[in-house]
Order: sequence, then C-alpha cells, then structure tokens
Amino acid sequence: MNKKLTEGDQIRLNPTNKKTIRHEDFIAGLSKGLSILDSFGTDRHRLNITMAAEKTGMTRAAARRHLLTLEYLGYLEFDGHYFYLSPKVLKLSGSYLGAAQLPKISQPLLNLLTRQTSLIYSVMVLDNYEAITIARSSSHQQTDRVNPYGLHLGNRLPAHATSAGKILLANLTEEEQHEWLKQYPLKRLTKYTYTNHNDFLALLFEIKEKGWCYSSEEHELGIHAVAVPICDQYSKVIAALNIVSPTTRTTEAYLVKEILPLLEETSRELRNIL
Repeated sequence: MNKKLTEGDQIRLNPTNKKTIRHEDFIAGLSKGLSILDSFGTDRHRLNITMAAEKTGMTRAAARRHLLTLEYLGYLEFDGHYFYLSPKVLKLSGSYLGAAQLPKISQPLLNLLTRQTSLIYSVMVLDNYEAITIARSSSHQQTDRVNPYGLHLGNRLPAHATSAGKILLANLTEEEQHEWLKQYPLKRLTKYTYTNHNDFLALLFEIKEKGWCYSSEEHELGIHAVAVPICDQYSKVIAALNIVSPTTRTTEAYLVKEILPLLEETSRELRNIL
C-alpha cells in the first residue's frame, strides 16, 4: 500500500490504470524487467536483443542486461539467437487462476452450458486494449477450427474486435471510452472490423443499451460470437461471458434466440454468487 501522499511529493501516474505512486517508491529496474516480459506475445514468441530494445524503448545494452537477467532467473530461455518465455512464467498465471474467485466460480457453470449445447464458452476480462480469457469450456466434439479465436486460458484478444471485449468497453464511462481510443486506435483485422471511432462509439452505446453484443467475423473470418456482461453485487461490470462458434455451424438467429437467454441466466447466477 502506498504511503500517504504529502504536498511536494513527486508523483508518477500510470496512464493505463490511472494509479499513482510516489517517485521514490517506483522501482525503475523492476518496471523495465516486466516490460521485457510484456514484449512477448502470441504474435512474437521469440525476440533477439534488437527486437526487445525496439519494443521497450531501451538501449540495446539495457535490453541485453534485462534479457540475460531474466534468463538467469529462469523466466526466459535462449537458443543462441533468440530469447523466449520459459514455463516458469506460468507460475504467475497459475497463482492468479488458483486464487481468483471468478474463474473458480465460473468453471462449473461454463461446463454445464457446454453439456447443454456442445458449444464453447468463456469468461473474459479487460486488460488495456485486450480481452483475456480467464475461464473457458469446450466440447470434445468441437474441432480446432475455432482455436485461433483464442479459447485457451490466458489468451489475449483485441477488445475492439471481439464480443466480450466490446461488452467490457461498452460499460466504461464515455470519458474512459474516449481515453481508451486515444491510447489504442482501432486496428483493422478483417474487412468487418470497426475502424471509425464515431461508428465504434455509437456501437458501444447500442451494446450497453441492449445489454448484450453480437459480433461476426470482426476478429477472424468464419467466426461469430455473443457476449453478455457479468456484474458483481454492486452492479459493476467485472467480466464478460461469451459463446464462440463457427458461422458454418450456427446462425446469428440461433445464437440470439437460443443461446443468449442461457448466457443471461448464467450471468445472473454468477452475480448472485459473487
């Protein structure tokens, strides 16, 4: 916990989460080390020193020292040319999934939905410009066709192009939405992705008004989804519950008429438990 701020303290503001910290309490080395780990992702599994320096804004010498330190600590592996994440990084996510309430409470309900419909369901939360899967279920009969959409735990998807992400963005304040768009301009992923800010803001308003979101082929062609918000006991939206399916298997009408009521019922059950 931060010490009480006093007049004259130099304060640092995190523009992403709006948290503040006194300058003297901020550990720059730790921040840089974590920025190196953040540089790795689904689209960049391996980095060399030059790539890491470019992604973090460090000098090559600083990036090299941080990469070597993380390798020494066991968080990275090195093949002689590129660094890549080691299994040790899963300790952090495993600790979260083991301790956090929402993933544990959601899992039995997701499993029930899958047994009822043989479709794939997930619970996602917002982190910066991405929606992260923290719980999910899938049918054994379901093919791997939908896996690129990001159904495994911990996978991160661009919020603006997913049903769950748009639900979470729709429930931000108008000021927060404008700030989010300033930080994360809308990137085109398919020909159906929203890239105009005004159109996107109008869509978010519509989503919040009706309380659910249908999204089709905005992130990946041949995939569509429906999502609803998950609220806590104070009516604050803390996550989104969604169903993902190939367009060749289900229609929009089926998802909205048959599956949406199941999502809404499950969301209400979660709210009563949380």
